[in-house]
Order: sequence, then C-alpha cells, then structure tokens
Amino acid sequence: MRRIILLLLMCLFLLTGILAGCGRLDEIDRSATTPAPVVVARGETVAGDNGQEQDDDETEPELQIGEIVIDTTQERAPVKVKGIYISAYVAGTPSMVDSLLAEIEKTEINTLVIDLKDDFGRVACEMNSPLVEELGSVKVHIRDMEGLMEKLQQRNIYAIARIPAFRDAHLGKVRPEWCVQYSDGTLFTDKDGNAWVNPYKREAWDYLVEIGIQAKKLGFQEVQFDYLRFCTETSMKDVVFDEADTQGRSRTDVICEFMEYAYRKLKAQGLFVSADVYGSIINSGVNANAVGQIYGELAKHVDYISPMIYPSHYGDGYYGIDYPDMHPYKVITAALQDSRRELHFAREGQEHMAIVRPWLQDFTASWLKHYIPYGPDQVREQIQATYDAGYDEWLLWDASCRYDWDGLLTPEDAKAEADWIAQSRAALPDAEIVPDTAAAAPTATAVPSEGARVPRIEEGPVPTGSAGPTVGAYIGD
Repeated sequence: MRRIILLLLMCLFLLTGILAGCGRLDEIDRSATTPAPVVVARGETVAGDNGQEQDDDETEPELQIGEIVIDTTQERAPVKVKGIYISAYVAGTPSMVDSLLAEIEKTEINTLVIDLKDDFGRVACEMNSPLVEELGSVKVHIRDMEGLMEKLQQRNIYAIARIPAFRDAHLGKVRPEWCVQYSDGTLFTDKDGNAWVNPYKREAWDYLVEIGIQAKKLGFQEVQFDYLRFCTETSMKDVVFDEADTQGRSRTDVICEFMEYAYRKLKAQGLFVSADVYGSIINSGVNANAVGQIYGELAKHVDYISPMIYPSHYGDGYYGIDYPDMHPYKVITAALQDSRRELHFAREGQEHMAIVRPWLQDFTASWLKHYIPYGPDQVREQIQATYDAGYDEWLLWDASCRYDWDGLLTPEDAKAEADWIAQSRAALPDAEIVPDTAAAAPTATAVPSEGARVPRIEEGPVPTGSAGPTVGAYIGD
C-alpha cells in the first residue's frame, strides 16, 4: 500500500513539472515570433541600433510601399571619342586594318567608325538574325568580324557601327512597299538610282533596330545612324505618303519619333546611340523641314549628335566667309558656335541633351572652283576650332580612308593638351553660350553677313573621295 502511494506521488510530481515546462515553452515561443515587417515608403529611412527609442504609446502612421522600378538597361561606359571612318571593304581587309592600327597606335585616335550597313543597304557581315536573313541583306565584306573586334579590344579602340538608315537600294528591291513611292505606286529612286525607305513605315524602324541589336552582339559599343532623313532631290515633290502612315505627322516629327524609338531600344541593350545630321540644319528651319531633321530636337533622343560641318560643303558667302573651303578654322568655329546657341535653347527643361561630336574634313574638295589642298595643317585647324568652341570630341572623314596622320598628336601630347584645355576652361567665367567675341574666334558673328547667300541642300553625283557620311552639299543660290 505504501509503495502504491509513493508511486502516485511521483507521478503527480512529474505531471506538475511537465505542465510548468509547457508554460515556459509558450513564453519562449511568443518571445521568438518574427516581428511584423517594417514597410518603408520611397525616401523614408529606418533608424538602426543607434536610432532613438520610440514611444510605445505613439501610434505610427501606416507607410505605403512605393512603386519598384527595375532598370534593365545594361551599363554603358562613355569614351571621349577622337575617331576616323573606315569602309566595310577596308575593315574586311586584314592587311589594311593592320596598317591603320599601326598608325593609330602612334596618335590620339581611339575610335573607328565602321560600315556595318553600307550606303546601298547591304549588311557587311553575317548576322544571326532571321529578319536580316529573310531580307537577304547580307553582302559579306567583313568575313572575320570576331577577329576584327578582338584586335580593337586589345588596343582599347572604341567601335562604332555606322548604319545608313533611310537610303536603301536593297530594300527597294526586296521590300518596295516599305519605300517612298509615286502616286501611281511606282518606286521613287534618286539620281543615282537608289531607293529611299519611307520613314513613316514602322516595319523599317524595327529592321534598323534589329541591325543595331546585332551590332551589340558583334562587339560594337555604339550605333551611329546616318541618312537619318528624307531625300532632298526636287523629284521628291511628286511622291506621296499615305495618310494611314503619316497620321498627320510632319517629316521632322517622324524622324524624331524614330530616333526616340531606336534610342530607347538600343540603350536598353547597353549601346550608345548617335546620329549624323546636316550641318546646315543648325538654326535653319527651311533646311530642317526639307530634310526632316531639327537639330535641337534630335539631340534629345541620342547620346551623341554629329553635325557634318565640312568646309567644302558650304556655299560661297556662307557665314560671311567668301570661300568656306579655304578657311577651315573659321567655318568650324562659326558652325559650332551656332550649335551651342541652338542647343542652349533646346536644353531648357530637358534632363538629357546629346554631346556634340562633329564630323571634320580630311579630304581635298578638288571639284570646287575655290578650294585648297587639305593636309595636316587643315586637319589640325578644324580640331583646334572644335576645342575653341567648347567641344571635346570629333570624327575625321575621308571616303578613301587615307588620313593625314601628321595632323594628329601622339597619345602623350594629346594628354598634355587635354590637361591644358581643362585648366584654361576652368579659369574662364561660366557661360552657356560661347560669345561671338571669344578669344581667337575668327569672325564677329556666326550668322551670315548681309549679302551672304543662304544655302540650300542639293544632291548629285559624289566626287571621288569627297563624300561625307551623308551625300550632299550646302551650296549658295
């Protein structure tokens, strides 16, 4: 009997301990519960361990979660460009490339602009693109694009893919419905027999963007659109544009819309985007409407804008200069002063504005009545004018790809020059617009003087070795 009582007492003791332990476990469980999440609105901060202790009696206002925006744009590393153009033929000839690279290594040149699509619409190398393949656009000039890109990367040379946009003889054959047509439905062609793509056709936009995307895959860091305009020949007065395509948009409207579209798409791929434009559209509403280019507006939709300001392409008397080709420094300074003015006013209220990177002349315009041979001195004068106008980047054009290397500095001298320019500019008072009377400026005004002939744009056969990125010249009446 005694043993039974003792056994019952032991069971009661154990049961009491178990119940007490469960109570303590409940307390531990409650104390270890994950705290309620702290929701922080965009711009709010949360005090850490060193923050002030909050009053438990105060009720915190409910905070809302801000919209989360994920930026899928790939990182881009800008380069201060000093470059030259080379054709697809040169780029596809290893011996020519090696010769150019040997010269480039001795100079300040750090960039090559390479034809990825030529002026006739043919793509210069194989691409892994169903659309390009469907259109049969490839005409191989560069057989080893991978090897070419490797050579450039080894030398830290920035690669720009030049893509002529709306002049395209090839599309005139395979997609005439995308191209400019007369009222009877026949295909419009220019004096040289080239078709022009209708900029109002959205299908053409996607095709050009596709080539740009392929450029990125091939190793290019930037896409440069040339022929970003309507044809300006007088026969264009007879073409028609379907209202279903135009939807009330002007020529300048649609060119800007295309660039905005292409820029958004290609920037997301990690590419920089640039545009070549006529020099004469700067501060010229007449020429802008004919071509479809408004300088200040286009500059809002690209990273770099490249006005083609070759002295040979300005008519006698332009900018008050008797024979512009004979005065390279004066022409470049005047044109870029105009550029600064127009972009100053276009920039108002804008977060983004393109960097100006002009095309400069490295060829002799021997077809002109009044011209001078262009060599190292004329090249350097234009580069100096670019710096004096407040700009830092430039490109040299010679259709034959024969450049005046003696007009360029060594890498070491270029670095010293850049340091000196930076120090000189830092010592100047802040100014948005370069004044007409800036030191060393060659003219008192950057607009045509009284009696100077206002230029018009006219096209014709391109003299050998004379072509700028876009065929055309600014000639007097």
